[in-house]
Amino acid sequence: MRRRLINSTLAVVLVVIAVFGVSLVIVETRTITSSAQDRIESEALRLVGIVESDVLEKKQVDPGALAEQLDSGRYARITIPGREPIEIGTRITESVIRGTALGEQGETVVVEEPRSTVTREVGRTLAVVGAVALLAVVAAVLLAVRQANRLASPLTDLAETAERLGSGDPRPRHKRYGVPELDRVADVLDSSAERIGRMLTAERRLAADASHQLRTPLTALSMRLEEITVTDDLETVREEATIALTQVERLTDVVQRLLTNSRDPRTGSAVPFDLDEVVKQQLEEWRPAYRSAGRAVVRSGKTGIRAVGTPGAVSQVLATLVENSLMHGGGTVALRTRVIGNQAVLEVTDEGPGVPADLGNRIFERAISGRNSTGIGLAVARDLAEADGGRLELLQARPPVFALFLSRTAPAPATSEPEQTVR
Repeated sequence: MRRRLINSTLAVVLVVIAVFGVSLVIVETRTITSSAQDRIESEALRLVGIVESDVLEKKQVDPGALAEQLDSGRYARITIPGREPIEIGTRITESVIRGTALGEQGETVVVEEPRSTVTREVGRTLAVVGAVALLAVVAAVLLAVRQANRLASPLTDLAETAERLGSGDPRPRHKRYGVPELDRVADVLDSSAERIGRMLTAERRLAADASHQLRTPLTALSMRLEEITVTDDLETVREEATIALTQVERLTDVVQRLLTNSRDPRTGSAVPFDLDEVVKQQLEEWRPAYRSAGRAVVRSGKTGIRAVGTPGAVSQVLATLVENSLMHGGGTVALRTRVIGNQAVLEVTDEGPGVPADLGNRIFERAISGRNSTGIGLAVARDLAEADGGRLELLQARPPVFALFLSRTAPAPATSEPEQTVR
């Protein structure tokens, strides 16, 4: 591209020089020749005037005085009727420019000058024109190189940017070049880089979320299947298989919810559901894990509450809170349901050390953890809650009290249920 720009610019300049330079040389040559001819004729008139004056006064024509009036390098021949011709200067044998003047008494003055004088002057003019043309060519080449670099360097940068995008580096460069067309391309590439960066971030986030959210349910499902393999009681097998199928359905719902949130976090599929069923399901699911740890999980509060949300998402939020209490908490874990105005509240608390004071609500941020964990679970849980119009909050740090707030449907008969302990 650089070579093409330089060659095209140089070609234009050469054409301009050829057209205007040749015309200028022709005009200057004619002007110099015409000027030399006028000078010769003017000198001949001056000499004939002197001769005519001497003739009228009947004086002897003085060749020395006439020689002083003649420019150096010229030759003059003066003819006076009845007298011998007078020659001034050296006769010129080469091509000459000749000027002739006639007096009133028949005097004739012929002045000659070598044509080489005109040729030398024309040569000097050609040299000046050639020097100017050469300077124009040099300036054109320098300008073409600069312009070529100005256009080619941005294109090289843009090609490198596109190559980086293709190799998986979506960082925008935010570099502009002062050329509207190139800046437009740079804008498009930077916008594409930002979109690709967001897509890659979303994909990594989805992979991390799915890995975290599916790990514990799959472990619980594996434990269910192990219990089925070691028992001969058909009723127990049927019960465990039913719970396992429920867990598989919830896993399917979790995956669907994660995919939906990765496309648009604001998209929800909230429906009225029985909150007791979700709590009961989680109690049954976490029973083996708490038994193995020698701890208890209890449930208290109002029953018969119907909330608005996605049952699978609410189950996943509750599973995250219960798992955190198992992994990072201590003592008995309590699940409590209550009603505040038009909201259903599900609280999870334990007797552990709680959330460090320096974290507070930052515990819901990604990669923030007070117990050397991934810091993903609570962030995903909050996203799942907000997708259905709810919210997840830390009401108290020590002992820890997490609360899930959901919209509530029309009030249903609710009774107070004594605490149920699962060991």
